[in-house]
Amino acid sequence: MGVDKLETLGDFPFTRLNRLLEGVTPPDGMTPIMMQIGEPQAAVPDSVMRDIAAHADLFGRYPPPPGSVDYRRAVADWAVGRYGLKPGSLDPETQVLATSGSREALFQAALVAAARKQVQLPDGVRLAILVPNPLYHVYAGGAIMADCDLIPVSTTPDNDFTPDYAGLPDEILARTALCFLCTPGNPTGTVASVEAISQMLTLARRHDFTLAVDECYSEIWMDKAPTGGLEAAVALDGPDSDFSHLLTFNSLSKRSGVPGLRCGFIAGAAQMIGQIARVRSYGGATLPGPLMAAGAALWREESHVAQNRAHYAQLIEIADRALGHLPGYRRPEAAFFLWLDVQQTAGDGVTAAKRLWAEQGVKVLPGRYMARPESWDSAQADAATPGDGYVRIALVHDPDTVAEACARIAACLGGRA
Repeated sequence: MGVDKLETLGDFPFTRLNRLLEGVTPPDGMTPIMMQIGEPQAAVPDSVMRDIAAHADLFGRYPPPPGSVDYRRAVADWAVGRYGLKPGSLDPETQVLATSGSREALFQAALVAAARKQVQLPDGVRLAILVPNPLYHVYAGGAIMADCDLIPVSTTPDNDFTPDYAGLPDEILARTALCFLCTPGNPTGTVASVEAISQMLTLARRHDFTLAVDECYSEIWMDKAPTGGLEAAVALDGPDSDFSHLLTFNSLSKRSGVPGLRCGFIAGAAQMIGQIARVRSYGGATLPGPLMAAGAALWREESHVAQNRAHYAQLIEIADRALGHLPGYRRPEAAFFLWLDVQQTAGDGVTAAKRLWAEQGVKVLPGRYMARPESWDSAQADAATPGDGYVRIALVHDPDTVAEACARIAACLGGRA
């Protein structure tokens, strides 16, 4: 019998969390605070509804599957400016693809990369996809549904939360179709250096696989703008890089606080972009024209992004003051998650999540639900993971709500400072 991919896939983390907390209720009279999901809660920029209304006639037309020319040009111009690329070095026609957010795009990239690599391997050799561990579970979903071996590579304080893909055996690297990197990291909040990304890209080229860099938190940073994959390619190749073996993914969901607009993109190697575009023409969700018009305007405007970034920096400062005394606290470099080590204060993340909900009405995500055992399959579902000692806390509410939530977390896990 074959492997049951759906069983191997398992439930998504939030489904698992709902099952964990079933029958557990917060104290009477305590307003629950939901910090388990990274959904921005700030107001949508005023321009969005105006731009959608101004282009409402486009609802009467099928949108072009690759995205409108204007949307892709706006993305290319933004990327060139953001990463200091040579003007004109990113072709909006062949190296940029509009996508419905980044989740679908990341999943489809795994399918396409697997199809590309499979024809290069002898019959009977299993494909592999490399993922950081902990991870955004769409990476695992794409690997499993593409019938690839999932190779989780731990990210811990010992390696600065950056996966050491180069340390894997050549046997695995030779059959790898794609490796994922999330920077700034979800859930760890760490930023990969240009040297680390360049080394991964060099490895991808040496073994002919695709490096997929998920950058959807790229504009939420505290002190310094994070390096991107396109920037790392230029560091390797010079200003005329063709971004060989590289795909980068981003969206407006976090940058502009519009997760419901579903405006994202893939940028990178033209050949891979073309192959993904072909697959998406069969089964991809195209972006409605009015939404692309609003999205293009947002990619061309930076003042609301600076305001957004300042908002999250304020929330991080609130968390620093309230939780900085906890033994497992670590300030994130970027993004809006706390990856809180609770081993000394609660034992493990599952226990901490149940206590926080039952005692304080704060819902967080156990780190175990964002990780996999190192050689994961359905028979090892109970094995240890590098996320076991953590919880992920999303700082996405208004300052008063975040302050209240952090005070409750401190009271539950270690008392007030």
